[in-house]
Amino acid sequence: MSNVDPFTAIADPHRRFLLEELRRSPRTVNELAEGLPISRPAVSQHLKALLDCDLVSVTADGTKRIYAVNNRGFDRLNLWLDQFWA
Repeated sequence: MSNVDPFTAIADPHRRFLLEELRRSPRTVNELAEGLPISRPAVSQHLKALLDCDLVSVTADGTKRIYAVNNRGFDRLNLWLDQFWA
């Protein structure tokens, strides 16, 4: 489990956009960058922040890196939020 605060990671609107896109289907950095007004290296930096708090995962497919939502990574968020509904 990561010590990086997932709430800090999702505070950025670009990262929330990335999570929404990855929720629909796994994507490469280039595919994700097409929908944002920021550079591909900036998208990579945002993905690194999401990786550091386990909200996304990455797998290699040849020379491509495929990013996907890590559902287990959202457990920390869900546990914290659930305390307000119990």
